[in-house]
Amino acid sequence: MQQFMAQLQQLLAAPGSGPVNWDLARQVAASQLAQAGDPAVNPYERNAVEEALRLADLWLEPTSAHPSGIRTSVAWNRNEWIFRTLDVWRKLCDPVAGRMVNAMGDLVPPEARAQLGPMQSMLTTLGGALFGGQLGQALGSLAAEVLSAGDIGLPLGPAGTAALVPANIREYGNGLELPEEEVRLYVALREAAHQRLFQHVSWLRGHVLTTVEMYAAGITVNRDAIEEAMGRIDPMNPESMQALALEGIFTPEDTPAQKASLARLETALALVEGWVCHVVDTAAADRLPNANRLSEAFRRRRAAGGPAEQTFAALVGLELRPRRLREAAALWAALTEHRGITGRDALWGHPDLLPAEEDFADPETFARSQLDLGDLDDFDFGGPDESTGPDEPGEPETPTER
Repeated sequence: MQQFMAQLQQLLAAPGSGPVNWDLARQVAASQLAQAGDPAVNPYERNAVEEALRLADLWLEPTSAHPSGIRTSVAWNRNEWIFRTLDVWRKLCDPVAGRMVNAMGDLVPPEARAQLGPMQSMLTTLGGALFGGQLGQALGSLAAEVLSAGDIGLPLGPAGTAALVPANIREYGNGLELPEEEVRLYVALREAAHQRLFQHVSWLRGHVLTTVEMYAAGITVNRDAIEEAMGRIDPMNPESMQALALEGIFTPEDTPAQKASLARLETALALVEGWVCHVVDTAAADRLPNANRLSEAFRRRRAAGGPAEQTFAALVGLELRPRRLREAAALWAALTEHRGITGRDALWGHPDLLPAEEDFADPETFARSQLDLGDLDDFDFGGPDESTGPDEPGEPETPTER
């Protein structure tokens, strides 16, 4: 947060567009990572990541009806993870932040707003800077924990780009007391599985992100919490802004519509993560010595969420945890047993074919149900995904083609 205070005056004078000052968020995250350490990716690590992703794709071939979704294999440091995923975070966070900024303006009595004049826009700018600074801290913490582009279950990176974060994989493997090579390969399997799903199920990326946005639309602003937070700012003490915490300002609405939205979000995340867990564990079972330990560790990690993920949830009111992960994985396993791999993956042909929340309770019954898949006999799992655009600028000039 050191740069935050040094540049706040400049940012107030020349604010960015939108409710969040994303330039400030990126600067705060970079400053935080610089203090904590952000090791550069060396050539050995880049080669190891490319080889792990290549091998992972080979192992997944017999476990998935979807072909490889990897067009580019890359190794990112922590700053690169932030830079490459920032566009999706902007899409998810701007609507929530906009409500906070508007609520800050509403704290000013109507009769006083006309007297403020230009100060009213400055208040909006201040809100964007405050939220940008807080969000930068959350993203900086998250960047120090994530293992890959798809680690938290959302399609955050450019379409077709499989990315691992070697520094974080190394630290995570040390915590598990397992060989780094084995952990890296397991992470590569998960990343490659995410890429197969999001790249070849053309509607899925938009469906998941829209579901998150719909849930975020029902998050309300606790104006008392904003007023209390703003009351802690001492204009004579700039450091009081640095210590300001915005956690608890956003809370989900306790309405039937919001509860339904939350159920859709949790079901979507669980179905994606459950499928990934099932196909990855099938591919790794006879190949990795510690496959069972890794499977259990990753399920617990995804179900509980790391410290940074919990901080992010407290900040913007979004929890991205698949709460019914084990039930979803069991459902996909039952479908594989009764319908085979092709029949199982045909359910991704349309969102209406997917299991609903109530199906999690009895996977065997759903798997045996006589669902008519005749219309999906000619479903092209390898067809192009026309919903995704070209890779974002800044990709390596000589990508690893798949």
